[in-house]
Amino acid sequence: MLSSTPAASLNTHLLLVDDDVKLCRLVRDYLEPLGYQVSSAHTGPDGLELALAVAYDAVILDVMLPGLDGFEVLKRLRAKSNVPVLMLTGLGDEADRIVGLEIGADDYLPKTFSTRELLARLRAVIRRSRITALQKGDAQQPAVVVGELRVDPETRVASIGMQPLALTAVEFDLLLSLARACGRVKTRERLLLEVAERDFEAFDRSIDVHISSIRRKLGDDPKTPHYIQTIRGVGYMMLKP
Repeated sequence: MLSSTPAASLNTHLLLVDDDVKLCRLVRDYLEPLGYQVSSAHTGPDGLELALAVAYDAVILDVMLPGLDGFEVLKRLRAKSNVPVLMLTGLGDEADRIVGLEIGADDYLPKTFSTRELLARLRAVIRRSRITALQKGDAQQPAVVVGELRVDPETRVASIGMQPLALTAVEFDLLLSLARACGRVKTRERLLLEVAERDFEAFDRSIDVHISSIRRKLGDDPKTPHYIQTIRGVGYMMLKP
């Protein structure tokens, strides 16, 4: 007997931007019976136009696209939208993954992904996005203050002094996690589970890339850190003032 469609997938509208028509059809045929609505675009300009015109729950975005590549689409999308973005990268192409995460992708998958892995990653980024939206209407959560840094989970705004920081959703969650544990080490594994809701993978550098981006926005020098210290071989720690 078939199980019922998970509630999380009901009324979930996805946009898949990939020039591989066969792949788009395979993904749609896999996800639609699970309750997902899947729209497709096969060029960068078409994908960007649709992503900005429709309130999708998530966008699956290939790096190699005609017209505009996936990085440029993501840059322009991030200027106007915080929709969760799952990037598709070439097998073993770590550079693409790093660039995508730095620009604002929420997660990535190699093009050799299994459908089960795609579903798991999608559920994680969508769930995190919906939790963030719900938290805005929940009971007030106190802001965390570390020196001049203020991280407010209620408004999802982090700032240095009076200057707001332009953080992605993942970057904000990472910064909040480190700030709440100020003075205590957070392992890479724990951070990955908290913000990406997936298990640590060997050579997974996504957390390091996000931390590097956060440091740059904080104006924090990793050699003489004022906020985030690297604990070599372990993880990261928010320094006490």
